[in-house]
Amino acid sequence: MSELDATLFALADPTRRRVVEALRRGPRRAGELAQTTQMTPPALSRHLRVLRTQGLVSEELVEHDARVRVYRLRRERFEELQAWLSEIEVFWTLQLGSFKAHAERRGRAKRT
Repeated sequence: MSELDATLFALADPTRRRVVEALRRGPRRAGELAQTTQMTPPALSRHLRVLRTQGLVSEELVEHDARVRVYRLRRERFEELQAWLSEIEVFWTLQLGSFKAHAERRGRAKRT
């Protein structure tokens, strides 16, 4: 599985996308993420593991309490995803530009 495939797989789940949305606002403790997603901590833990494994989030221990974990987004995988989406956007921009030129040529031809 390519890195892009792994990223898309991880983001295909709505719960994991909610976690990403919550982390967009800043780092969050696991307990906060469980409340945000309305999941039990063990259930959320499985989703966090997928996001960590795929490199979308990082986990840090809190210095004064080793039981508390703080999660934050990792930029690298999202940059790779954005680069791929930009390539797709260029493709569609070219396709739509070609279609527009074709439609304008046909419109001019019909008027003459």
